[in-house]
Amino acid sequence: MSRRIVTWLGVLGVVVGVALAMQLPVSGQDAAAPPLVITAFNGGPTPAYTVPKTPWGEPDLQGTWSSDDATFGVSRGGGRGGAPAAGAAPAPPQGLYLNDEQWAARQKTIADGVRNAENAVGSFRGDFARRAFRQTSYIVDPPTGIMPQPTAEARKRAAPRDRGTFGDGPFNTTEDFTLYDRCITRGIYGSVARVIYGNGNRIVQGPGMVAISYEMIHDTRVIYTDGRPHINTGIRQYLGDSRGRWDGDTLVVETTNMTDKTSIGANGNGLRHSDRMVMTERIKRVADDIIQYQLTVNDPVTYPQPFTISIPLTPLDGGVLLPYECHEGNHAIENSLGGERAEDRALAEDLAKGIKRERRGAQDGGLGAGGFGGPGAAGGRGGAPAGGRGGAPAGGRGSEAPPDGDQEK
Repeated sequence: MSRRIVTWLGVLGVVVGVALAMQLPVSGQDAAAPPLVITAFNGGPTPAYTVPKTPWGEPDLQGTWSSDDATFGVSRGGGRGGAPAAGAAPAPPQGLYLNDEQWAARQKTIADGVRNAENAVGSFRGDFARRAFRQTSYIVDPPTGIMPQPTAEARKRAAPRDRGTFGDGPFNTTEDFTLYDRCITRGIYGSVARVIYGNGNRIVQGPGMVAISYEMIHDTRVIYTDGRPHINTGIRQYLGDSRGRWDGDTLVVETTNMTDKTSIGANGNGLRHSDRMVMTERIKRVADDIIQYQLTVNDPVTYPQPFTISIPLTPLDGGVLLPYECHEGNHAIENSLGGERAEDRALAEDLAKGIKRERRGAQDGGLGAGGFGGPGAAGGRGGAPAGGRGGAPAGGRGSEAPPDGDQEK
């Protein structure tokens, strides 16, 4: 009997030890995250500013902010990943800020965009920038401003689902679509990065917590700042588990416990990251009308090195997040699956008539991204001038689109 009791006590001790270990926060991840890089003042000195405080004494970040004014690309030096666009000569190295001539051109583009947008007529109006910043790329680290591309091993995970309805399928189950297509989430990165509309970020605070709501796909993150540990590592969530702390006037947030179902790309499309990814955010109010937002991605399973974006967030036009009436699947999933099954039947009917043909791709028809121009069409949904919401490289929904599905919806 005594032997049995000792055995059970030993087993219990192991179980308790493992449970406690699984609840410990991931440590040392912050080492990969550089200090806050303030880009909001166009490379000039940061003006003295007294950050307002909440009634309980914490820095006040509250407001409805937007990335609408972050009209620059993710990487510097041309196309995706810093590579020049097809047929273009390599661009010379560029710093984090535009020179005077480039700066004047951007200011003119933004002013033209405001005038055009305010006088636009039609049932659909994309959001637009009102303020020009000198910044040349979202990426501030590595210093080249070029986003590290996924490793060859990580690219083996690539699948048609990474592009969802921007690709040609096959579409056989709901798992063949992105979580954006399915109206579930765009992930943390995809919810902040500027796209054609829905760039609002509402921040509210209470003692010991900060909540951030995103306009598109209606996600809300609750970030505890009261010192509690991360949840059990066995629990995985689309937006991970976020824990915050105050470093002076800067909110530092570490997010762990991610799934491998979301991506680092516009609207959360693209090659999926791993569930080992850790994100570190630094958020600071640097003026009454500017929040500097910085995000470091550390995923050694997917990227050869960590990388960091830093952008200014400015007040959202109108100050209110618009309702995003999107339920899981909406009609995109139903219609895409229905179209594939219709092609199955058409192939069988043609074969019965002695006609053997290739399967039509989901993008056949030449409309491009939702009818905004065919593949590679300048001025299409991805090719709008920087003053508009679609400041990404040219290219519609068709075959010229970036291979990882990194497009705007």
